[in-house]
Amino acid sequence: MSTIKLSEISSPIKNELETFQSIFKDSMRSKVGLVDLVARYIIRQKGKKIRPLLVLLSSKLAGGINERSYRGAVLVELLHTATLIHDDVVDNADKRRGLWSINKVFKNKVAVLMGDYLLSRGLMIAVEGKDFDFLGVITNAVKRMSEGELLQIQKTRKLDIDEETYFRVISDKTASLIETCCTIGAMSATENPEFIEALKKYGHSLGMSFQIRDDILDYEGTSSMTGKPVGGDIREKKITLPLIYALNKVSKQEANAIRKMIKSKNDSAAVKEIISFVRKHNGIEYSYNVSRKFADEAKNALSIFPDSQTKIALESLVDFVTERKN
Repeated sequence: MSTIKLSEISSPIKNELETFQSIFKDSMRSKVGLVDLVARYIIRQKGKKIRPLLVLLSSKLAGGINERSYRGAVLVELLHTATLIHDDVVDNADKRRGLWSINKVFKNKVAVLMGDYLLSRGLMIAVEGKDFDFLGVITNAVKRMSEGELLQIQKTRKLDIDEETYFRVISDKTASLIETCCTIGAMSATENPEFIEALKKYGHSLGMSFQIRDDILDYEGTSSMTGKPVGGDIREKKITLPLIYALNKVSKQEANAIRKMIKSKNDSAAVKEIISFVRKHNGIEYSYNVSRKFADEAKNALSIFPDSQTKIALESLVDFVTERKN
């Protein structure tokens, strides 16, 4: 079990992360008082900042951190923050990282418009810096993230998601942004297509492992560990890898009975029964193995780079993601 801390992983770029934080804060400034008020509230919601960390570590590994690297890190963090704010509106969520969500404090209208503002600020920063190559990568990520969410909604309604569709959903919904962080980081530091491709592959595999781990936590975590109730996905009728695998292991009749339970009930007893069904048919164990396979692919993608503290940090980040408890 990995006990590595995020602070240890980020140590090779500790100063650069502080510089990023200052630029990120400035990037949200506006002459409109309400925008500044909401922006200050966003800054208080201290996340793990994994995405800017990925941009800057990728930059350092591929050739070195420069002004473009900081702009890339700000761009992805603004985009990520915008999507989280919009997600909270869509999910009607009251909390985000232990604080009241933007929509809870400022209401939906302000939250949606603030998300739009942050997205447009990110795009403006790229345009002003003439980082047109970043724009192609980031707009493709936004498109994929939206498609992934919509595909998941479509499949949730029918409860007919299979493994292939699940991988497509998480590739678009989660891995696309992590892949974008590593790609933009590499592009800011080098023109070497092999380096860019290697970091893109690293980001994709890391994102896949990250999301599968997240989906496993829904079946085995506790509310205090993950900050969300166990079985939250089941209650939202989201069928993820542990359940997909278990459903494939039983007769059509039994699988339909489980689907019916998901569709019609979402009380604690039903959730418990579904979790025990997944455990009985090794859905969690199987998903762990798939998550580890993607984790190994992520590490292997870095093999073309010489050994360094930065490379070790990126490899350690894979372990951190795969073994995390929240």
